[in-house]
Amino acid sequence: MQHLVDTNNFSDQQIQNLLYDAKTFKAKRPPQLLCDKLLITLFFEASTRTRSSFEVAAKRLGASVVHLDPSRSSTKKGESLEDTFANLCAMEPDGVIIRHSDNEAPQLLANMQMTPVINAGAGNYAHPTQALLDLFTLVEHFDGDIKGKTIAIVGDIVSSRVATSGIRLFRRMGMNVLLVAPKPFMPKSDLPQYENLEDVVDKVDVIMSLRAQLERHASPLFDDYEEYAKHYCIDHKRLGERDVLVLHPGPVMRNIDISDEMLEDKRCKVLNQVKNGVYMRMAILKLLLLDS
Repeated sequence: MQHLVDTNNFSDQQIQNLLYDAKTFKAKRPPQLLCDKLLITLFFEASTRTRSSFEVAAKRLGASVVHLDPSRSSTKKGESLEDTFANLCAMEPDGVIIRHSDNEAPQLLANMQMTPVINAGAGNYAHPTQALLDLFTLVEHFDGDIKGKTIAIVGDIVSSRVATSGIRLFRRMGMNVLLVAPKPFMPKSDLPQYENLEDVVDKVDVIMSLRAQLERHASPLFDDYEEYAKHYCIDHKRLGERDVLVLHPGPVMRNIDISDEMLEDKRCKVLNQVKNGVYMRMAILKLLLLDS
């Protein structure tokens, strides 16, 4: 039984297979490969893009999806996460997709070996399907040649599971990663670190902006989001005419993370990421439910 807790659960060959399947699914809608499969989504944190993307991906492949609202489940009555999961597995689903605030929750459930577990985001440590869809977006844009490309990750990196999963996968695939953030937003890392966005714009092929999460920090670094944007908003003034790809996992805080004008720029691939997320998640479901 195989799970997706983080991208290191997949071999290099499996990642190449995912990229191939996602590209194939994008070119032509596949048959109902999962018409006899049932998935349960279990989201302990709010989600718009990830949950709906998984549901669309599953239904495009013919699978049925049942969503359990944890706010109305027995976990609110004191039942442990493991017991909730065991009871769900007694109904014989073909997989459970979970989002949780605890970094260790997906691995804890995967260790029970009851059904495939797919991590849809855990704590600040891992969001593997986002990393994989971002990889697909990059591979697609650069015609498969991403080795040696440089990506700058900008913003509240220490709070971001997107960043931590992305860093591991991008480095594994041969990319160079730079981190740009004020010191309190910066994780402990051996990667090159910069406080000023202007110091990296001529060094990079890609900029990944992250949502400014000022509310996660006990001591405010900036008086408000407008002050943050003066230093870290991706806009035309900072980027100029440089041939730099702009990514963001969403939700985008307009004119704070990325300017309105830049969101309409052809270099910005935010909506491509959302579209590619469906195809990559289709590929992941196929791998875990059919090919493993």
